[in-house]
Amino acid sequence: MKIQRITYLSLGSNQGNTLENLQKAVDLIAQKVGHVLTISSVYKTASWGFKGDDFLNICVKVSTSLNPEKLLENVLDIERTLGRERDLSIGYEARLIDIDVLLFEDEIIFYKNLKVPHPRMLERKFVLVPLAEIAPNAQHPIEKKTILICLQGCKDTSEIDKTDLKLERPTSLVEKYNYIAIEGNIGAGKTTLAHMIGDDFNAKLVLERFADNPFLPKFYDDNDRYAFPLEMSFLADRYSQLSDDLAQFDLFKNFIVSDYYIFKSLIFAQVTLAKEEYVLYRRMFDIMYKEITKPDLYVYLYQNTERLLKNIKKRGRDYEQNIEADYLEKIHQGYSGFIKTGHELNTLIIDVSELDFVNKPEDYSQIVKYINDAELA
Repeated sequence: MKIQRITYLSLGSNQGNTLENLQKAVDLIAQKVGHVLTISSVYKTASWGFKGDDFLNICVKVSTSLNPEKLLENVLDIERTLGRERDLSIGYEARLIDIDVLLFEDEIIFYKNLKVPHPRMLERKFVLVPLAEIAPNAQHPIEKKTILICLQGCKDTSEIDKTDLKLERPTSLVEKYNYIAIEGNIGAGKTTLAHMIGDDFNAKLVLERFADNPFLPKFYDDNDRYAFPLEMSFLADRYSQLSDDLAQFDLFKNFIVSDYYIFKSLIFAQVTLAKEEYVLYRRMFDIMYKEITKPDLYVYLYQNTERLLKNIKKRGRDYEQNIEADYLEKIHQGYSGFIKTGHELNTLIIDVSELDFVNKPEDYSQIVKYINDAELA
């Protein structure tokens, strides 16, 4: 799990739809920086250091796993996304959006274009007033004084007005969900995605123990002989793991991410077992299924067959190298049938065929946004 640290950011806008600019910036901070814990009231102030339209200003408290350098990089990327390009050769000017890193834990940082605490924050009431609202007892690491005391000693005489305008705080995955199950065909990337979300949101991981199954390599060599013992052993292990692991976690306090759901057992059994074997298997499955905790959201990652075969080859498991396209297609059809029947699950299908969420942060952020925006019944 990644270490989460607290940072405070100052946001301002005096061009275009200023409130909308702030909301878009806050939403992007939630996607690219971290969990937005608190947003101050919206304050209106005269332009500072130049003549121009009034600004709307806020401060936000964010929990982030980013290091300071990456934090600044992402903040600047958010500004560019919203239409601002910083020109350090120009002084104060009107802007669509301005985001400054004020504090990063209690660290003192001097790194290229990043200086924390912000060197001019104590001179500006439009920074200190909203910051004191959400973090009055936070300490300035150089002055060794609380933000409230710093505000009281600020010599800035400009007026700052608290408005009735409201911004919506983005909801994090950990607030919306207790338990997410991520599924997909062989090679779809479900375990990788579960690990990534687990790291970023400090989730409890429940991962399938397929590597410990002695029947799996034998099954790929002789399907007919080993299909039934393979599927029965998987069913028993999945039932045991989900029952034990979920029982250990408080579903109302822990955020849990699994890379499988027990219905996977039935989907694969439909493909691999003979008719008589499947009838027996289904009886056992139905008994176990009633006892399994249902996830708040069931996420199915769709990958086209060509991409699946490439992923399987790339990860290089010897016993998987002879998997054929027809087998993968049957598995996908099994998942499709399961999803269509519903089974009282909140289901989200994400097509990741053209996404590279491992190597492209923007693709990963988009997937997290899809999950966060999913509507629950």
